[in-house]
Order: sequence, then C-alpha cells, then structure tokens
Amino acid sequence: MHIPQTMLQGSVCPITTAVIGAGVVVAAAVAVVISQRRERCNSLKFAQVTALVFAGQMLNFPVAGGTSGHFLGGVAAVMLLGFPEGILSLALTVTLQCLFFADGGVDMLGANVLNMAGIGAGAGGAALYLLRRLGEKYRYVAVFFAAWLSVVLAALAVSIELAASGVVPLGTVLPAMLGVHMLIGIGEGVITVAAAAFLPVGEAEKKSGRAVYVVSAMLVAAIVLAPFACGLPDGLEWVAEKLRFWKESAPAFVAPMPDYTIPALQTGLVSQWLAAAAGVALTFFAAYLLSCLLRRKESGN
Repeated sequence: MHIPQTMLQGSVCPITTAVIGAGVVVAAAVAVVISQRRERCNSLKFAQVTALVFAGQMLNFPVAGGTSGHFLGGVAAVMLLGFPEGILSLALTVTLQCLFFADGGVDMLGANVLNMAGIGAGAGGAALYLLRRLGEKYRYVAVFFAAWLSVVLAALAVSIELAASGVVPLGTVLPAMLGVHMLIGIGEGVITVAAAAFLPVGEAEKKSGRAVYVVSAMLVAAIVLAPFACGLPDGLEWVAEKLRFWKESAPAFVAPMPDYTIPALQTGLVSQWLAAAAGVALTFFAAYLLSCLLRRKESGN
C-alpha cells in the first residue's frame, strides 16, 4: 500500500506530512514519559519486531483477481510492543523502505507513514485493545478482526487522499480500494493470528525464553523467501491500473537498493537475497539505536 511517486497532488502531501510528523513526535515523547511508569520493552525486542515487520512486508501473497497483498504489520507491532512503540516501529520501517529501497515516493512519505503507522498501527492497535475486552476466549478473533480492520482503514485513508488530490473521484476509487483490501485484510489477519500464536506476549513472554529464537527464525525464513514473493501488482497498483489514474514515473532520487535488489549485481536471487538481508540488518540496527536514544532520554530525566 506504499503510495508511489507523483500519485498524490496538491496540498495533500504537506498536510499528511505535518499531521504524522506531529504524531510521531508525540508518540516518541509519550514513549519516554510512560517508561517511567511501567516496564518498557527493551531495545533488543523493539529492534527484532521492527526488523520482522520489515521482513514480512517483503513477502507479497496472491489475492483473487490478479493482484497481491503484503503484510502491513501494524496490529502485530502494537500487540508485541504496545503503544506507542508499535507506531514508532511502523514509522521507522516505512521511512527506511522509502529512503533505501524506493518503496513509496519520497514526496508521499508523510502519507505512507500516516496510513501505515498512524492508521494501521494506531487505529488498528486501538481496535485490538478494545476487542480484548471480549476476554481471552476470543483472543484470536480480536487479533484477526483488528488486523483486518487496520488494512481496510488504511485503504480508506488512501482513497480519501487520492480524492482530495483530485486524482480520482472518491465514489470511483473507494469501492475498488475497499473491495481488494478487504481480501488482503484476510491475509493480514491470518498472519497476525499466527504471530499471536507462536510469539509469547505479556506475562507468557516473561516466562518463556523462546521468543528471541522464534523471531530470529522468522527473519531468516523471510530473507530466504523474499525473492519468491508474488510478483503480481499490490492492491493499490492494481486499482491504479484498473482505473487508469496513474502512470509510473522516474523516482525523485536513486535509492541504494531500489526494488530490493543490489544494482551492482543486476537482478537475480543473489541480488535479492543480499538486499533482503541488508534491509533486515539496517532496520534492526536503526530500530535498536532509536530505542536506545529514547531510553537514554528517559535516564536523563
């Protein structure tokens, strides 16, 4: 659901950038403040989960109608990290994807972070917290629905942004976007439920030492499988092609590893494997440094 370069027009880009910029600053400030009142997730866990979300987003899965979807990960991040760390995790992931892999336009970065971190992790995570009141018996139902809803709400936001840009009428783009992303949301829900089942959360995590090993195994598997991800257009690209409101344009800058490949190696499995491994490592260390920075601010208060 990464909006590509030039797809949005007018004032939508600066407005979304200002909104999510303020939101990320608030989330970072809250992360520092609440760490004094409860146990904060450690930097290693934050880095692992963020790298796992990055790796998961590389793996597109086929959806009926000649399109594909990829893992959003907002609800999974909140489930594993809590608020507001889950939002910061997605914001960092989307930013690195844009700057290092040309996944989403630079001018569209504010909108992409808003849609996937602010709405996907924020609104989706909030839905998860509300649905948890149903009780442990309905835990997986709550996880599935919250994850599904996060994708649908993000698709709704993209539709509104496209209409506000004057690119395509809302009445035209909204049914198409929601239709395909309701299907993609099912895959999101299944993956998030699997994460909830395999990864210990909360008190169970404190009693189990296997979480770090499971995450590490998932990261290795994602890197190995990355070159074999579905090559069909994702939901947004499919809608854009179907409604003919956007044509691919040259990127605003040359990213170091465009389309998750190593330019010096051209294309091929080795190029994709190395890019995937580099992306996971980059995301892990960037997330670790960010978490350490926030914890340092905490200790300095």
